[in-house]
Amino acid sequence: MQTHLGVRWIVRGTALALSALLLAACATPVGVKRVDAKRVHRELTANAISTDEPSASSRQLLNRLGLSDRFEADPDATLAVLHADLPPTGDADLVFALAELSFLRGEQTGHRDQTLAAAIYAYAFLFPGGAGPSPDPLDPRLQVARNIYNRGLTLALASPDRLDVVLASGAYPLPFGRLDVRFDTKELLWAGYQLDDFVPMAEYEVRGMANRYRKAGLGAPLAARLTTAPGAAPQPGSERIAPRLRVPVTAFLRIDDPRRHLKDGTLHADLELYSEDAHAALEVDGQRVPLEQETTAPLAFMLEGAPIWDFEFAGFRSGDFLPGGTKSQLILLHPHRPGRIPVVLVHGTASSPARWAEMVNEFENDPTIASRYEVWLFIYNTGNPIAYSGGILVQSLKDTVAELDPAGTDAAMKKMVVIGHSQGGLLTKLTAIDSGTRFWDNVSPHSITELKVSEEDRALLQRSMFYQPLPFVRRVVFISTPHRGSYLAAFSLSGLVTRLLAAPLRLTQLSVAIVTQSQDEMLTRKLNRLPTSLDNMTPGNPFLLKLSEMTVDPRITAHSIVSVKGDGPPEEGGDGVVKYSSAHIEGVLSEKIVRSSHSCQANPDTINEVKRILIENATQP
Repeated sequence: MQTHLGVRWIVRGTALALSALLLAACATPVGVKRVDAKRVHRELTANAISTDEPSASSRQLLNRLGLSDRFEADPDATLAVLHADLPPTGDADLVFALAELSFLRGEQTGHRDQTLAAAIYAYAFLFPGGAGPSPDPLDPRLQVARNIYNRGLTLALASPDRLDVVLASGAYPLPFGRLDVRFDTKELLWAGYQLDDFVPMAEYEVRGMANRYRKAGLGAPLAARLTTAPGAAPQPGSERIAPRLRVPVTAFLRIDDPRRHLKDGTLHADLELYSEDAHAALEVDGQRVPLEQETTAPLAFMLEGAPIWDFEFAGFRSGDFLPGGTKSQLILLHPHRPGRIPVVLVHGTASSPARWAEMVNEFENDPTIASRYEVWLFIYNTGNPIAYSGGILVQSLKDTVAELDPAGTDAAMKKMVVIGHSQGGLLTKLTAIDSGTRFWDNVSPHSITELKVSEEDRALLQRSMFYQPLPFVRRVVFISTPHRGSYLAAFSLSGLVTRLLAAPLRLTQLSVAIVTQSQDEMLTRKLNRLPTSLDNMTPGNPFLLKLSEMTVDPRITAHSIVSVKGDGPPEEGGDGVVKYSSAHIEGVLSEKIVRSSHSCQANPDTINEVKRILIENATQP
């Protein structure tokens, strides 16, 4: 009896122990488990744009309708069922799910009709018109629908190889019908050019820039190439636009009342094209809608593999070399817009306008700067004599101002800011001084009017040797400028560097003419060996000494940005190319010390100081 009782207790204890183990090992059918909050956030916010899975909202709809397994097994048939069940009004949940699931399917198959359908569904969700209320501004699906519209449109308009986007009228097939698209080819005209080769910027990553800027909105962000527009009248300044410029544009598909026409399968739309410099927003369904715009990526795309990089050394060696397609040494990045102040960027030795890319990127994406300024870039052969290059800069500025503001009525044009880095700072100073005859006195004791040369040669000498402050220049900014010379230039002269530099043909011809025709012994001796920019930047050079003695005209405000490496006293330092004692000058309104090597154009402190100066310039009368 006791034995049986003991057995029962043993059995009961064993059963209880097993039950406890089972309960400990198995979770209840419904419950929770504590995990990292980031994991929960990823699960709740994942969607077809960021992953290969539908969002929680679309999964919920499939589950409610009992279609989850069917969508996995036969997505096309499931999408057809969902579309057939779409009512003429309301049911925003179904419209959104159709947009997202169609996009997923289009990504999987590569079929453009499905990505176009996704864009149409997304448009109908965002702009329901009379078919229902607009989505709540805090609805997270708004962001997803916007991205589905943008990417769906890009993929739907892609060329067969998907390298670019084709903008054209036509009938576009849909899984449930067709979309008739109207496109006016006049929208391809831009600043006297025609736009083509539309590259989708969403498919490119950017390197070499600290910040990539994208303005969030609707539309397919593209970068367009410039080509000749047959019969188009040239606009003022169009010849000065960068030949390889990639214009940021946005393609927008405006769909006629999509909810009403989704069921019958025949839809109509207008394909519209907007350049970033002309439009920032549209009105759609009574709402102001910003356009999706890429600004950094087109700039980087333009510079990818560009001849401008080869120019940096070739343009230093050769006095006549300019990159292919360059029609003007003063380059514009936009059509001129009256009321915008020109900010002129002048690069340094063995450099090019490409080195301003970081600063330009920040200017173009700062609303305060971009709304008030336009960037002009000066390109020149940096091995040439500084006076020769300075004369070209001055003449280029005069010609461009006369072309863009012939009546002289644009007040903004008279607030120009010229900014020069390194040697470019010396050229910049030549726009803001009255040299009198001091440069000429260095090379000849006689008046230039007595020189027996052609009038063309006399004009070249006049332009290079005699300077007056340009009346439209309001401020100048010197960045890492060797006002008293560069010790690196002096070092270069001791080697073979200067022997590799070729003078421009025009200067060589002038030199030969003077040597063979002139009775001016001093001038003949000076021009028998033409100076290079390295000669001019050597401490003690007569040209540099004269330039350093001249002060900026009191009507022009000057600023200095001096780069100094390390943390020591600036007065004892330098940037590896220019010492502080050479870059520092009196008479400037401000001097900013930037802890950097010589090439400091991309340094945030440099850029922020330049932006401060530009804002100050724009706000003063």
